[in-house]
Amino acid sequence: MKVLILGAGVIGVTSAYYLAKAGFEVEVVDRQPGPGRETSFANAGEISPGYASPWAAPAIPLKALRWMFSRDAPLILTPRLGWAGVRWLSAMLRNCTSARYAVNKGHMVRLAEHSRDCLRALRDEIRLDYDGRALGTLQVFRTQRQLDSVGKDIEVLKEAGVRHQLLSPEQCRIVEPGLAAATASIAGGLHLVDDETGDCFKFTQALASQTARMGAAYDYGVDVTALRLARGRICGVETSKGVRTADLYLVALGSYSPALLRPLDILLPVYPVKGYSLTAPLLPEALDRAPQSTIMDEHYKVATTRLGNRIRIGGMAEICGHDPVLRLSRRRTLELSAANLFPSVANLREAQFWAGFRPMTPDGPPIIGPTIIPNLFLNTGHGTLGWTMSCGSAQVIADLLVGRRPAIAVDGLELHRYD
Repeated sequence: MKVLILGAGVIGVTSAYYLAKAGFEVEVVDRQPGPGRETSFANAGEISPGYASPWAAPAIPLKALRWMFSRDAPLILTPRLGWAGVRWLSAMLRNCTSARYAVNKGHMVRLAEHSRDCLRALRDEIRLDYDGRALGTLQVFRTQRQLDSVGKDIEVLKEAGVRHQLLSPEQCRIVEPGLAAATASIAGGLHLVDDETGDCFKFTQALASQTARMGAAYDYGVDVTALRLARGRICGVETSKGVRTADLYLVALGSYSPALLRPLDILLPVYPVKGYSLTAPLLPEALDRAPQSTIMDEHYKVATTRLGNRIRIGGMAEICGHDPVLRLSRRRTLELSAANLFPSVANLREAQFWAGFRPMTPDGPPIIGPTIIPNLFLNTGHGTLGWTMSCGSAQVIADLLVGRRPAIAVDGLELHRYD
């Protein structure tokens, strides 16, 4: 049985791996010249099950009002919202209650933990080189107020069995010795010891090569324009290189998924939330002072991650549709966060400045599973956690298409939760 996967980002490629492993004939098409060249290209470099949280949190409405008057705010609203953005933002605000936050975070942590286990099993089967490290994530709090607010997150972590440690400032510097030179105050930290790091682009490319050796077919430079429907089923995909056909179809186009599905009256509440990153070479004399893993700066919501002899500084959430402009004010915020915590460790002047469009749902969990059309499936809406959730999401999709029960409950992940 043949599956046609639309999209060769980390979600599409991991889906190809697990579906090929399950015995399907797999074809993947993407408009880019190779795998992982859009939102997967230069993300923050985290595989962070313990940090799997909805943006829709109880404190967000008040924080958003304050951030409107801050030039270094982690969340930025622009006039380019449009009606789709207004609807998405309204739905997000409805999820900013303590009860909904706890439920949504529970769904996300469950999937992220499963994904971590799937990734470990994948690495046991095949060797992939992607600058990977397994030293955890350290969430750094600059104020006592930030530190005091982490209690509810810790309760969810405990319920999910996620290993964590609440650290004093001195213990933060033991975990990350480079913080000894920080110019920012540090009130404490939360160490998520099982989190991992790496280069998502390298991972996606390496796994695409592996799945090609397994028999999966990849075709790049292919624009997907429409889905053909006949007798209640998808009968083909119209592309810039002709019509592609299969038995089953999987949409993994990230924030571009809604536009493709809208003509079929399938409304996906997925919106492109723009994130920025800098990738900079470490100074040779500063390797010992550089971060060893990922440090999440709670104040700026910016992550600084070690990738071999580079660092990746990633964050921000700009709600502006698919606006590709690289704004220098966002670069300034990224540089400020990293320089406060790890001064003079990287050549920021030579940094690669990048932005990608995270496909975010208003409640937080991705959308995985069937649609109202029997042979059309979804794997999209992972937001800031695409790589973190990729292997688990792909395994769930493979289980569903094979007809077996997934290893985790899928409630809270399927599209019909929005009905």
